[in-house]
Amino acid sequence: MLISDSLPQLWLSYLVLSLLVLATGYLGVGFLPRLPRWIVTGVVAGMLWSVAPFTSPLVEKGEHYSGLAPAVVVTAVGALQGDGGQLSVATPLLLVGMAMGGVLGALIYMWRRRRDSNGSSDDDAPRGGRGQRRATQTRGGARDDDVRRREPVLN
Repeated sequence: MLISDSLPQLWLSYLVLSLLVLATGYLGVGFLPRLPRWIVTGVVAGMLWSVAPFTSPLVEKGEHYSGLAPAVVVTAVGALQGDGGQLSVATPLLLVGMAMGGVLGALIYMWRRRRDSNGSSDDDAPRGGRGQRRATQTRGGARDDDVRRREPVLN
């Protein structure tokens, strides 16, 4: 059966949906410069992927279910239920995950920037950077630093 009560399938579907949220979120904040864009995406990834323990009462008196869930879900449910115990455990884990995600986003930005400046191809060069102005050979043998396209001229 395609849909069942399987926890691995639940976590897999959560992973796929969170990757979709991250990809669309990264594209959605495209108006920001790259460093803030990577930091915001990292913070959201940390928020989505940090986990926290929880306990939930069952129908039978005195019994409860405990397990792991995304910290943002545990924090939201704890806030809605007014459960200070779940909030005191899940909120710090959520904040630590967000901070780690933001730092990881900044590190990815710096790694990509260093990789681009160390000798990547001209296709990877940032717009307006070193790939824009290169010397070209003209018809008379003189060098020309302008990269703009020149139309052929009949003499």
